[in-house]
Amino acid sequence: MFQKYVKLFLRIAVSLTMLSAVADRFGLWGEGAVWGNMDAFLAYTQQLLPFVPATLANIAGWIATVLEIVFSICLLVGFKTQLVAKLTACLIACFGLSMTISLGIKSTFDYSVWNAVAAALAIAIIDNGKS
Repeated sequence: MFQKYVKLFLRIAVSLTMLSAVADRFGLWGEGAVWGNMDAFLAYTQQLLPFVPATLANIAGWIATVLEIVFSICLLVGFKTQLVAKLTACLIACFGLSMTISLGIKSTFDYSVWNAVAAALAIAIIDNGKS
């Protein structure tokens, strides 16, 4: 019974965290936001992916944004939770690896990237009779 609530809490926490980042990219958080708009986010994506052309980095930024929206909604409603949680962990881990390569490992700890990966993996393995 307790596992059911832990898994639900993790699903909500991971999905709302990703949706918050997406909202920031679209300027919904207003002043004091990390990016504040999509152009700033795409510039950040280019910083994380300096080894690819800017056009491809921008495409990666948009793909990541779309995937974050889709994965978040799936986690919130409980659709294909185990699979989506694994995909979410992979997506966030890719972000963490890019941050590590471009900005150093400390930045990933400052943004709790590995905590989010661990939370997504926990969602995937907690069995409450429904995946």
